[in-house]
Amino acid sequence: MRTYSTNAKLQSALRDFRQKGSSIAFVPTMGNLHQGHLDLVRKAKRLCDVVVVSIFVNPLQFGPNEDLDAYPRTLSADKEKLFAEGVQVLYAPGLEEIYPEGMAAQTQVQVPDLGNTLCGSSRPGHFDGVTTVVSKLFNIVQPDVAVFGEKDFQQLSIVRKMVKDLCMPIEIVAVATTRDEDGLAKSSRNGYLNDQQRNIAPVLHQTLNSCREAIACGFDNFLQLESHARMKLLQAGFEPDYFAIRDARTLLAVTEDTEEIAILAAARLGATRLIDNVKLGLNPVSDWGMLADG
Repeated sequence: MRTYSTNAKLQSALRDFRQKGSSIAFVPTMGNLHQGHLDLVRKAKRLCDVVVVSIFVNPLQFGPNEDLDAYPRTLSADKEKLFAEGVQVLYAPGLEEIYPEGMAAQTQVQVPDLGNTLCGSSRPGHFDGVTTVVSKLFNIVQPDVAVFGEKDFQQLSIVRKMVKDLCMPIEIVAVATTRDEDGLAKSSRNGYLNDQQRNIAPVLHQTLNSCREAIACGFDNFLQLESHARMKLLQAGFEPDYFAIRDARTLLAVTEDTEEIAILAAARLGATRLIDNVKLGLNPVSDWGMLADG
């Protein structure tokens, strides 16, 4: 595995791969890699000849009161994990390589509507930081395929729309959320949970599943379901940010044209903000309009 810290050297190496006819898959990360990240890498390996992983903790997507300074930097351990997975190229730039003129002077990429709801409402500017750095990384790496996890479902939706709107010749591939045995979605932030909080954390996924099961059984009062779910989370010790039943494509309210539902939640457990989601496909075949698990 070769590690590069500058755009010029990375692009020179990738040019050599392309001249040999190799396809390139890209997995952007902020490091502190866990099993979920490695599942993305494994998917990328199945899709293309060369896998590029980036590790860059992006300050532009952190709010003023968020955990930028506390975010774990584990580059040595991350390198070992990526080497063991057979990754050919690691891109680990410094801040000055990504934002040479500083972040205040950086041209920003914004995805309207999708970026302003759910997590975008409670974290103003967060998704502008995500789309800006992802678009820069896409331009630097110029991959054929980029792989993202479904745990950050809103982020995945926003990146897909950005790629479509800006006519980027990149295929976005989604990988199902990697979970612990008790259902908790793998996340770098899980390490912030103490033992008591870690025992409570799976209630988030359990609540999402309960809501999905209720809809699958025909319960269609979504406002009541959302309210009941928030109350359940509060009783378990969470501070809910949102619990929302949305159209999976638009992230707007479910309508008669909705083909797939996404149930999304964000909640704090102590100082740790957890997010998760489940999906439910609408079955167009059934005469009864039944809901099928998606």
